[in-house]
Amino acid sequence: MKKVAVIMGSDSDLPVVEKAIHMLEQLEIPFEVHVYSAHRTPVEARDFTLSARERGFGAIIAAAGKAAHLAGAIAANTTLPVIGIPIRSNNLDGIDALLSTVQMPSGIPVATVAIDGAVNAALLAAQILAVEDQDLARRLQEKRERDSAAVLAKNAAIEERFNH
Repeated sequence: MKKVAVIMGSDSDLPVVEKAIHMLEQLEIPFEVHVYSAHRTPVEARDFTLSARERGFGAIIAAAGKAAHLAGAIAANTTLPVIGIPIRSNNLDGIDALLSTVQMPSGIPVATVAIDGAVNAALLAAQILAVEDQDLARRLQEKRERDSAAVLAKNAAIEERFNH
């Protein structure tokens, strides 16, 4: 199975990124986690990205706040799918990071999830890998079914409480 790289621009992004890590663990997807900054460690970020395909990665999740150039910098150096997680900050509540992540020039795509949307980033990476991995596709479907059952159980409890 291909691995997923989870890269954050700062260790302060870890509380959000951990949600993606936990989802990858639940889905039994191998991964690596790194801290590389597009601005403070551009050489290391580039070197990691250039060798990612050869090292067995199938997708890269990049989380960054504020200027949030990490996902774009990574995407510029690979043809692997890159999924950006814009991280909420105090300055503009994450809108700055969202716009920096989603507004990529033609030819350098970055799939972008919601501000702090780490779970969806992991799920999107899983769906990308599941195109060629039937076991993973099955695990994703089972997760969807569990999620649906949980909502229906909550619905039944609400109906029981309020609908007489």
